[in-house]
Amino acid sequence: MKPMRKPVTRRHAVKLMAMGLCAAGLGLPPAARALADPAPTLATGAPLPPIGLGTWISFNVGRDPQLRQARTEVLRAFFEAGGGMVDCSPMYGSSAKVLGHALAQLGTPESLFSAEKVWTRDGGATGAQIATQASAWNIKRFDLVQVHNLLAWQPHLEALREMKAAGQIRYLGVTTSHGRRHRELETIMAREPLDFVQLTYNLTHREAERRLLPLAAEKGIAVIANRPYDGGRLISRLKNRGPVPNWATDAFGCRTWADFLLRFIIAHPAITCAIPATSQVEHMRENMAAGAGPMPDAATRQRMIRFIESL
Repeated sequence: MKPMRKPVTRRHAVKLMAMGLCAAGLGLPPAARALADPAPTLATGAPLPPIGLGTWISFNVGRDPQLRQARTEVLRAFFEAGGGMVDCSPMYGSSAKVLGHALAQLGTPESLFSAEKVWTRDGGATGAQIATQASAWNIKRFDLVQVHNLLAWQPHLEALREMKAAGQIRYLGVTTSHGRRHRELETIMAREPLDFVQLTYNLTHREAERRLLPLAAEKGIAVIANRPYDGGRLISRLKNRGPVPNWATDAFGCRTWADFLLRFIIAHPAITCAIPATSQVEHMRENMAAGAGPMPDAATRQRMIRFIESL
């Protein structure tokens, strides 16, 4: 049975207007930007912060006590700066257990928005894998569970809908990465009732702007941007160039390359959250600072694109 379309709310209408303004090269008015903020919330009811934390590679440190403690300090800095979404997957090796070790020391703050994934070809193993991951995290339930890279997405989504209806998870979604399988993702977004999609979006990978981000805005689907630094290559390349350009500082108070790259992403009205990964407290603080302050308008974002393309 085809799902009913969601009613057009004021928030939904403003997001559609925002997409039109951006497409036209116009800035989004501050009042409209406030109304277009993402609908998903923390357990406290507060909006989901726009900068989250990815754990691919960076938290896969096994049982090494020093490395585990270092990741605990990264997570501490994340929450001290008001962080919310932490994203993990069974694909990420020991990352879930490292998160669980950190949360056991720090306590589980109300601001945690726990985002996990299902990653198995066995369509009947959805609940079992989620239970295993929750045990590793040392939490009772996840805020969001996503089907990782669309693997066996149909049976997993069906199981996730049942879990959501039973109150076992809050939100469900699907993911892709590296710009892959966009056509299939578009079909799923158009046909399935989703709360979230996760995809690659950054200054050098903007394919999602053409169809996926407008569709997400139309359908009221929250969007998580993965690989915001293109696996670290983009920010390393920019840091070797010295400080950020003066025009970026003048335009939106840009202080660091993290500001430059992350604010470009989260300024897009269809983006809910970006999830950079880091293993260093200093870099975590830089990432979190990018979520506060003024955002680049549409004209400035176009200048940022031209700047990157000129390198």
